[in-house]
Amino acid sequence: MSITAHPAEDLLLGYAAGTLDPGEQIVLATHVLACSQCRDLVGAMEHAGGALLGELAPEAMSAGALDRITARLDEPAPVTSPPPPPSERLRELEGLPGFVRRLPAEPWRWVAPGLNIQRLKVPAQSPTRVFLLKAKPGIRLLPHGHQDAELTCVLTGSFSHDGQRYGPGDFDCGDSASEHEIAIGNEVPCISLVAMRGRLTLRGAVGRLIQPLIAI
Repeated sequence: MSITAHPAEDLLLGYAAGTLDPGEQIVLATHVLACSQCRDLVGAMEHAGGALLGELAPEAMSAGALDRITARLDEPAPVTSPPPPPSERLRELEGLPGFVRRLPAEPWRWVAPGLNIQRLKVPAQSPTRVFLLKAKPGIRLLPHGHQDAELTCVLTGSFSHDGQRYGPGDFDCGDSASEHEIAIGNEVPCISLVAMRGRLTLRGAVGRLIQPLIAI
């Protein structure tokens, strides 16, 4: 796998610090697990953050803190449930990390000619919707923009826009200033993991006509 498109450093910093919302974290983690370059950069960021914490002046403990901690030593260990098994709907899908395969998944749903969506349930409350998007080889998507941020990690196949090709493992980021006219590669269906805030907005007369039918 040759990965050429990566997240911006501010996104990777948010991932390393754990400040992204859960939906964005899922898509960033999928890319980072596939990309040695970004794993190394995230590791360096985490190391730098740990060093900065180590240089902070110590803070005095609040009154009674030690007694409260000692009292908890006799409490029974919390009962933890085993992780859920991989979703049957995601079991055979290439490029998905194990933790994503365990997310509850809806059935594939048609949204436009040659385009299907499969929504995933994020385990924590998130303003971001997470879904798989599958596009038929060789099609072109209608020109569109976004109301807010859209993070995409390609799992299989490829797509292109603005002179850049995105293949397996590649990462693409759009926002409200982005305008896309995406061409899907001819080789195999393009399946991507997407985290999106806001709604996709179609451009042009045809796009405005069918906008009410597109629920992405």
